[in-house]
Amino acid sequence: MDREALIEQLDAVATWDVLVIGGGATGLGVGLDAAARGYQAVVLEQGDFAQATSSRSTKLIHGGVRYLQQGNVALVMEALHERGRLLHNAPHLVYNQAFVVPDYKWWERPFYGVGLKLYDMLAGKLGFGRSRMLSRSQTLEYIPQLRQDGLRGGVIYHDGQFDDTRLAVTLAQTMVDQGGCALNHVQVTEVCKDAEGVVQGVVCQDRISGREYRLNAKVVVNAAGIFVDEIRRMDVPDCTPLIAPSQGVHLVLDNRFDPGETAIMVPHTDDGRIIFMVPWHGRVLVGTTETSLESVALEPRPLPEEIEFLLSHASRYLDQPVHREDILSVFAGIRPLIAGEEAAKTSSLSRGHHLTVSHSGLVTIGGGKWTTYRKMAEDTVDTAAQFAGLEERPCPTQHMRLHGWTAEADSNDFLSLYGTDRAAIESLMRTDPDLADRIHPRLPYRKAEVVWGTRQESARTVADILAHRTRALLLDARASMEAAPEVARLMARELSRDEEWQAAEIARYCDKAAFFYPE
Repeated sequence: MDREALIEQLDAVATWDVLVIGGGATGLGVGLDAAARGYQAVVLEQGDFAQATSSRSTKLIHGGVRYLQQGNVALVMEALHERGRLLHNAPHLVYNQAFVVPDYKWWERPFYGVGLKLYDMLAGKLGFGRSRMLSRSQTLEYIPQLRQDGLRGGVIYHDGQFDDTRLAVTLAQTMVDQGGCALNHVQVTEVCKDAEGVVQGVVCQDRISGREYRLNAKVVVNAAGIFVDEIRRMDVPDCTPLIAPSQGVHLVLDNRFDPGETAIMVPHTDDGRIIFMVPWHGRVLVGTTETSLESVALEPRPLPEEIEFLLSHASRYLDQPVHREDILSVFAGIRPLIAGEEAAKTSSLSRGHHLTVSHSGLVTIGGGKWTTYRKMAEDTVDTAAQFAGLEERPCPTQHMRLHGWTAEADSNDFLSLYGTDRAAIESLMRTDPDLADRIHPRLPYRKAEVVWGTRQESARTVADILAHRTRALLLDARASMEAAPEVARLMARELSRDEEWQAAEIARYCDKAAFFYPE
């Protein structure tokens, strides 16, 4: 995925069949679907791939136990089936994760046990494993760190876990493999219309070179996530907002709190939410919160009360208290929930997706979640192709193996996330042994990954590498800041940048990373 070669396509293609605004889960899914059908497709992302919401998830590919509690069986069934498909299509990125629901009240175990049996049944042949009730001793065997006072037992069930930005990059690579064009750091500044008021393309700017382009397209898809209303206003300035944004915060703790191979699901918090404590990349991920917002930002900031909420609930269920100094990183993401009558209560808003076409022909896809990205894309491309009068072609993504597919991946080996590309990264380390060194003693990533990300994965900033190609920013925000100078040096060598560029990149990255480390 050579970014320079992809940029040249913006001049070479007179009219795109499908132009997608937004390079998160939804936009990349739409771009891949369109390219896989043989349409000439381009995705334009203003920042880096999955820079906003799609990199701030709980790292779960799941049906949604909470939605089952709400009675939304259709959404759960769709998500469970998509979960199973994704495990088959990207086994190097998605894997089985066991969860225990601890029981501290007499009614909890049978209540959640019955619900999770229904969860199993809805998954059918695409299930990840059967749920079962556990005794007190069995529960503690799975999670010795649980608070034992009052513990009666638990229920174990299975869902999927993944690395969200690695999946996003993989979708971009797969789209390019299928003949499409996926570009990061290209911002759409205007939606263009013909004399009859029909959308016919966009004006955009490459934020790396500063060059502006006007691109023609038979259909434009707005898949901008939390920014879909911003794009809609380029079409209809006074449109009614589609999105009711909700912020979710996660904490990353060191492995003193590691529950081993099993995650904890807390089914009922003070505000009625579910929270998870999940082992992920050698750390423990705790989340999430639900805070309604008036506006959205590319880099949202966690609120102090959100951090305290998660610390408090984690401490209730673990045998040792969790303090602020135990936090290695904290990150906030904004959910693009579909607005409803109860907009003030975001937990009641739709987690399903919403597809609409404006009078001028702008196709907008909003809502949804990572697990259902493929089905969202299928629905969107079906609609977009029909509107644009494109030749009708079936969706081939249900069983499409994603870039790097291999069944031999090890979820505990970071290089396994690259799938079959791993061999090329190992070749870099053999050719230049210095590239086998880690970028920082407290981080698992190798210098070769910086070189690979720059050459083959369109990384153009230090943040692209430390936040999205690797997950250094989330695993240890302070260590990632200390690694920034070495990453800048390696990227500068690849991109022929000078020391001034390196200094500016380091400063920009440290400004960003400071919000991920609670003082």
